[in-house]
Amino acid sequence: MNTPKSKANDVYAREVVMARVDHLIRRKQQEVERIARILRACFDPDAVQAPEPGEIRRIILIGPYARKNWYEDDETINFSDYEFWIVVNHPLFKEAECWTRARDVIDSELGNRCAVGLELYSKADIRVARAERDTFILDRIEAGICLYRASRDAPLNARERKGARE
Repeated sequence: MNTPKSKANDVYAREVVMARVDHLIRRKQQEVERIARILRACFDPDAVQAPEPGEIRRIILIGPYARKNWYEDDETINFSDYEFWIVVNHPLFKEAECWTRARDVIDSELGNRCAVGLELYSKADIRVARAERDTFILDRIEAGICLYRASRDAPLNARERKGARE
């Protein structure tokens, strides 16, 4: 059985996330990184009762900002419309209650300069999409930029969690 390497000494590095969207201007890189950090820090799996602990498996940036040929114009430079797809480990963690705090923090910090769309999927949803060859979902996941993957990226430490929630 393959076990993931220990992440005990890993530290979340914002530069890693920003590098994944290095085709964007610096301010947009920072906004995308900040949103991803808020999503991770403010996800509240305790808001629902589930048979297993809640976990974000992936955060994927979808849409125009995920394209390497993105360009800025007067509208996009001043206001952003980001779309994030989030894959959780159990369907119950797609419930709105798990994301209330994250949405509130995003709105309070970035609300006047960007709209943030969140689409929530479970691992089971992705398995069904693969089995049914759902090109709408599969093509977007393939074309998107994975900002966070639980099997690859370090968890937020206590200071980063606190900083993202304030």
